Amino acid sequence: MTAMVELESWLIYQCIATECSNCLFMSESAFRARDIGLRAQKKILSRMAGKNVARAFIDDTTASLLDNLYRLAKQYSDNKKEAEKLIKNIIKVVIKLGVLHRNGQFSAEELKQAERFKTKFRMAGMAIISFYEVDFSYDRNYLTAALGESHKCLQFIVSKHLTEKSLSRIDSVFNFFSNEQFLDDIFQVNSPYKETLGRIVADLNKAIENGDL
Repeated sequence: MTAMVELESWLIYQCIATECSNCLFMSESAFRARDIGLRAQKKILSRMAGKNVARAFIDDTTASLLDNLYRLAKQYSDNKKEAEKLIKNIIKVVIKLGVLHRNGQFSAEELKQAERFKTKFRMAGMAIISFYEVDFSYDRNYLTAALGESHKCLQFIVSKHLTEKSLSRIDSVFNFFSNEQFLDDIFQVNSPYKETLGRIVADLNKAIENGDL
């Protein structure tokens, strides 16, 4: 089944990437997660039964969040290609999760871990909001613990279904965004990343209001 998931996901992604070849960037320095994400949703949802899986894909709020995560990663790393790769890895993993869900591949225990993942990831999101909005509230240990637990849950969910390459994509995303030095730098007082972080917080607040986080 892993080979089938990889093949279907690859075909969908390649189709999306081809369509977006001329519109991945809003400008010279702005990656359009929305362009590739919304096409992913259209392509995959057209093949899936039921509307209940739509939340697994990229809506406007999530696309905005991905765009802003790209901006933050690019600004912090000063590496456009690395930032693009991180966001594309997120989208590829989302596609594969959707394909697995469509084919009913998750066990009861994996679905239980999926709920735990949602809880831990929401905790991380709410912590980011709090640390941004309340001065001197930043708690690195709390945030890294929440992100670490989210990472472990996701690894458990997909470990029996995806290839090592796909698993490494998940690791690369979490390793970047949960890096202690990265977190310390973006949450420091008068951080040069404050404006971009503010955009991310606005997206997170909207996701919570919409019940998506």
